[in-house]
Amino acid sequence: MNKRLIIISLMALVLLPVAAQKLSIENTTVNCGRTGFEQPVTATFELRNKGMRKLVIENVRPDCGCTAVEFPKEVGAGDKFTIRMTYDARQLGHFHKMAAVTSNGSKKPVYLTMKGVVLAEVLDYTGDYPLSMGDLLLDKAELEYDDVNKGDTPVEEIHILNNGTSTMTPNVMHLPPYLSAIVKPEKLAPGRSGTISVMLDSEKLRDYGLTQTSVYLAKQLGDKVSADIEMPVSAVLLPDLKNYETTNKDMAPQLQISATDIDFTSFGGKSKKTADITLVNTGRSPLSISSLQMFTSGLKVTLGKRELAPGQSTVLKVTGYANELSKVRTRPRILMITNDPDHPKIVVNIKLK
Repeated sequence: MNKRLIIISLMALVLLPVAAQKLSIENTTVNCGRTGFEQPVTATFELRNKGMRKLVIENVRPDCGCTAVEFPKEVGAGDKFTIRMTYDARQLGHFHKMAAVTSNGSKKPVYLTMKGVVLAEVLDYTGDYPLSMGDLLLDKAELEYDDVNKGDTPVEEIHILNNGTSTMTPNVMHLPPYLSAIVKPEKLAPGRSGTISVMLDSEKLRDYGLTQTSVYLAKQLGDKVSADIEMPVSAVLLPDLKNYETTNKDMAPQLQISATDIDFTSFGGKSKKTADITLVNTGRSPLSISSLQMFTSGLKVTLGKRELAPGQSTVLKVTGYANELSKVRTRPRILMITNDPDHPKIVVNIKLK
């Protein structure tokens, strides 16, 4: 290899980090939805320095004085950072604001865009639709089908509202075979409300007791599944107790339970807490606890006996874990399915707050 080729190769190695410098942006456009007149709205852009050296942001220049920007001057190699644009909302109607980002991470300016609409008055829907999945507002965070008998087809309704600026086509994704959904209207214009009716076909549930799954509420066909649009679903199928008709009821098992509520509001600084519940069969035939299930994580249960002869008792020990329970999205409960015709389903509620 001659000297000239060696020098060129060494220069290429020296220049490699410069060429590898790169500015990565998750989304260059943020839709801010609706805001009120003179109610400033902010768009946050997630970026990352994917280069091998420090990123220097020389300037972030908005296209008008109505938009303010916030940005870091320097970002370490591989670090994530944010740029914030705030529009003063002093003009009614749709807005489309841009800012040019100049840095040593790209040869040309990178453009960020925020858009939305300014209304004379913005209605507050938080009372009727307390939950949100972005611009899609809804009135419930989970679907529960309690006390379902074989053959039942109960329906749960979710009331929704389009709080965005463009038409939505709401749909329910990842429905299991035992659930079906109807959305009305199929297209939801901005500011309009609708319903999602989700029906349970109990004949397609495999087991008595608790069945759980998750469905996903999308704003448009083709949306990706994510935790932000997840909706938990639970169904409790009761056992068939036809063997205990009115004439035989005196001979049926009878469950007596010491408590159906457990207070885990305070852990006293400890990582876990335990409570005991006593179960007694006061009936005249054996009591069977065929199912013992939990609606959420963060709980551990142990049961001394699942079969109790008349007069016998056992203890249900419940342990709650503070860290896990602090993260649950639905109400923590314990479900027991028994052959007591008066108490085929027992729910033990866990009080956290």
